[in-house]
Amino acid sequence: MRKILLGLVSICLLVGVNGQETVYPAPKQTTSIVITGATVHVGNGQVIENASIVITDGKIAAVGKNVTVPAGASTVDAKGKHVYPGLILPSSNLGLVEVSSVRAMNDSREIGDMNPNVRSLIAYNTDSKIINTLRSNGILLANIVPEGGLLSGSSSVVQLDAWNWEDAAYKTDEGIHFNMPTMMPRPRFGGFGGGGGGGQQPQTDPIKEGLERVEMIKGFFNEAKAYAASPTHEETNLKLAAVKGLFDKKQKLYIHANTVRQMLVALDFVKEFGFDVVIVGGSDSWQIADLLKQNNVSVILNQPHNLPTAEDDDVDQPYKTPAMLQKAGVLFSINDEDGSTRGRNLAFNAGTAAAYGLGKEEAIQAITLNAAKILGVSDRTGSIEVGKDANVIISEGDILDMKTSVVTDAFIQGRKVDLNDKQKQLNDRYNQKYKLKAF
Repeated sequence: MRKILLGLVSICLLVGVNGQETVYPAPKQTTSIVITGATVHVGNGQVIENASIVITDGKIAAVGKNVTVPAGASTVDAKGKHVYPGLILPSSNLGLVEVSSVRAMNDSREIGDMNPNVRSLIAYNTDSKIINTLRSNGILLANIVPEGGLLSGSSSVVQLDAWNWEDAAYKTDEGIHFNMPTMMPRPRFGGFGGGGGGGQQPQTDPIKEGLERVEMIKGFFNEAKAYAASPTHEETNLKLAAVKGLFDKKQKLYIHANTVRQMLVALDFVKEFGFDVVIVGGSDSWQIADLLKQNNVSVILNQPHNLPTAEDDDVDQPYKTPAMLQKAGVLFSINDEDGSTRGRNLAFNAGTAAAYGLGKEEAIQAITLNAAKILGVSDRTGSIEVGKDANVIISEGDILDMKTSVVTDAFIQGRKVDLNDKQKQLNDRYNQKYKLKAF
């Protein structure tokens, strides 16, 4: 029996090894790199034709038409191609959930409602098969977000070419996540085939219940405020200490909300505590865009490729919302939270917004510089400007266009990363097997 078990373990280990991609993090940049002849989309709305970019020591040293090329620099010919800042996925469970239907591969949430001390970063799995597929689509950074409960914990920004979570960390514990109660009645099931059994379900007031839970959170923040103001503590309270950064604005409060009712309640946290608030979801944000602007509240539009929240809204309202927020002056970013695409359609979600009133460069900015501003990393990334990290992608076509977008090169902090992934390997495997193309 023991021999059989050892044999099974050996087989499992062998399968696991053979199933891994031969993709490793790139070494630190040692020589300067010059990208030449490209159409450079800076990320701030500016486009420079036939430009060059000099990358030295992981930073952008120069960008423009007439730049000085360092001696010994290697050259990347990008003539006829487009260069963009690396795309940023502003809200994701990347590295926390591999296969959502398998419990052992899901490490995105903890038990209980109040978990502000949970840090998503230390659970981040840099060996996730999903990561390489995102890089192939131009996504070089992501905000890793915990899920579940009322206060889920803190998120961190990671770069997507690392050996471990310590190497991946780009900005640590930059925000606390609060899941706003729905404050809407849930559909009732029961009686004739509903699966809930017979009998009358108890009547509840979802608005009252939701507001009570909001008051509980406000009570927690009041306690945390007093805790933060005290210079010494006899005992450390991990939950209260975890949100200290909200009060000096070193952290942001990400409130996951979609309806107007939820977002109006979210504005109370700005007025009462002075928090720097970001709405995550925001499908109805177009209705209160002026209020969001007045209160300096940013929005992460979680899933533009979706139906509208209300039945009487225009069916294409999610596509038009980015342009309406742009017109109102609201800082916003676009996301892709679809469980089947796992973030890969980020650029194409922005492309849809560009087709429905948002300018093309504004759409690019929504997934680069705007996302960097919301996540608090715009001083380091989000645009191709001198002094910033060289997080850059090169595409044969328009990055927003599903038909022409082919990412040929990607650099993270000046390191040229491998764009191979499991999907490409499987494609090559079966092309080879069935002789579908020459090798």
